[in-house]
Amino acid sequence: MRRISLSRYLIEEQRDKGRIDADLRLLIEVVARACKRISLAIGKGELGGVLGSAGSENVQGEVQKKLDVLSNEILLEANEWGGHLAAMASEEMEEPHPIPNRFPKGEYLLVFDPLDGSSNIDVNVSVGTIFSVLRCPEGCEPGEAAFLQPGCEQVAAGYALYGPTTLLALTLGAGVALFTLDRELGSFILTGDKLQIPAETQEFAINMSNQRHWEEPMQRYVGDLLAGVDGPRAKDFNMRWVASMVADVHRILTRGGVFMYPLDARIAGQGGKLRLLYEANPMAFIVEQAGGAASDGHQRILDIQPQRLHQRIPVVLGAKNEVATVVAYHRGN
Repeated sequence: MRRISLSRYLIEEQRDKGRIDADLRLLIEVVARACKRISLAIGKGELGGVLGSAGSENVQGEVQKKLDVLSNEILLEANEWGGHLAAMASEEMEEPHPIPNRFPKGEYLLVFDPLDGSSNIDVNVSVGTIFSVLRCPEGCEPGEAAFLQPGCEQVAAGYALYGPTTLLALTLGAGVALFTLDRELGSFILTGDKLQIPAETQEFAINMSNQRHWEEPMQRYVGDLLAGVDGPRAKDFNMRWVASMVADVHRILTRGGVFMYPLDARIAGQGGKLRLLYEANPMAFIVEQAGGAASDGHQRILDIQPQRLHQRIPVVLGAKNEVATVVAYHRGN
């Protein structure tokens, strides 16, 4: 594989393949630079004074870590002035963030979870940033309504994974590319292209501590997995769970598997745990572009019409055939 930079990759996608325009190319480059800054802050850890609680809560009622707040500020500041965006929306903010009047405005909308899995920060476990790009509808003010588009309308999505190496996974709607941050060069370098998730798997990711709260179809499905070779599935399954969606999805993208965060009785009133716009849609877009599938247990995630900016849903994504099996259990098959 050619060791080409993210910038060159995007230029070729624009110039040679016509998949993106200049504004989208520059927007993705700005997001990538912001992710490099977040990676640097995470790498310093306690030396940078960024660990621990910020002493505040986000719109979800969750306690914010210092790095949650810092990562959100980095992404906002990096993307305000470039002229590529009409507005931004973040998991950490109640309302969309308009582009200040002193800066030019563009036709795109940026949606992001600035630091997914931040509860893992203080114990030095991998975390990440998730982002999604939409077009701002013609004649629509860039308020909440502009963001309420089904996931199939995304023009790009990706995530940065801050682990032993910093990685950037990106889809422009024609497959998934993977980039590794070369710290000496300061550039993301292409290290994987046209990633594919195997349709079959014997590995699943789920938080088993919530089992007693799940709906009956999920109880039955996971019970059959745990029965292994002697059960109705007639094969043994391994379970992995990082509690950072980016890390769990990246494992599936690179070696297969299925990730599940099902509905349970405690969060039924909220609709689920994961956010449709900030987490489910971008990850579903990436997974489908890698040959996988993504469902809420009943329908394709990318077909769901959002009703609220911070809407939550159940999520099942990964190996296509295994996701279909989960859906079949929910349909009583």
